[in-house]
Amino acid sequence: MTERRAKIEETKNMAKKKYVRYKEGAELYSMGLSKFQQMAHEAKATYKVDKLVLVSIEKFEKYLETFAEDL
Repeated sequence: MTERRAKIEETKNMAKKKYVRYKEGAELYSMGLSKFQQMAHEAKATYKVDKLVLVSIEKFEKYLETFAEDL
């Protein structure tokens, strides 16, 4: 049970970040790594610094909201 709580706390801390790496973002949004990478590029939310790529959570979430279904 404590392992689950640790994972929940880790996820909460990731949500506070402004930029994440691909792996962190895929975990945060519960999606596959390649799908997250694809969507991040489509959202124009990626920043490349040398070999490091960061994804803007704010831009990614705005893009993700365009997929909301009207119920």
